[in-house]
Amino acid sequence: MPLKVAAFYQFAALPDFRVLREPLRALCAGLGLKGSVLLAHEGINGTIAGAAEGIDALVAELQRGPLFGGRLDDLELKFSDAAQMPFQRLKVRLKKEIVTLGDTTVDPTRRVGTYVDAAEWNALIASPDMLLLDTRNAFEVAMGTFEGAVNPKIASFGQFKDFAARHLDPAKHRRIAMFCTGGIRCEKASAYLLAHGFAEVYHLKGGILKYLEAMPEQQSRWRGECFVFDARVALGHGLRERGSEGTPHE
Repeated sequence: MPLKVAAFYQFAALPDFRVLREPLRALCAGLGLKGSVLLAHEGINGTIAGAAEGIDALVAELQRGPLFGGRLDDLELKFSDAAQMPFQRLKVRLKKEIVTLGDTTVDPTRRVGTYVDAAEWNALIASPDMLLLDTRNAFEVAMGTFEGAVNPKIASFGQFKDFAARHLDPAKHRRIAMFCTGGIRCEKASAYLLAHGFAEVYHLKGGILKYLEAMPEQQSRWRGECFVFDARVALGHGLRERGSEGTPHE
């Protein structure tokens, strides 16, 4: 039986994130799961693999169990399969941010760009006045991206602020559509751009992974493969496995 992989995140106020670490680690270990989870005051971000029943039990606890007390009721989730365990061990880490932009004033729970479902994405990015922006790292972009997307050529998401300052202009770039692997970087990037005067910012809900899961290959505007941060290396349409132990989407 293939293993089930869950990639998940949510921006949510977790002032007690430090005390959540050990109970969450113990829960995952007891379910036989491996992978990485980041906890911070702003939320949770993780990719975990194991038997289907273990993954389902973890998701149920995150969304409805007493550990998080209902604070993760809007958890963004993507499921895929792996022929072999894609992680070597279990890690639950405490961080300043669940995805590192380097600006702790940005709060996606207060203001964020407009979500666009996979089914509506093709029409949106076909608009001639739309700037299509890939917010991922350069090595990820090299493996695959959407037709016509701008590559920011950054080595880490923390460099996105510098890219925006040098190359993006609110007066010129009135409409921006952005995407990333699972959606988390775009949420923070869209909140950052809106806070800096950009008028219309859209982002692909659920990221590339959701698009590849939902969009028939013959209708797709995706070219190449999507890098994932685990031993599978890359996924294609239908989240089919193509392929280093990974970390959540930084």
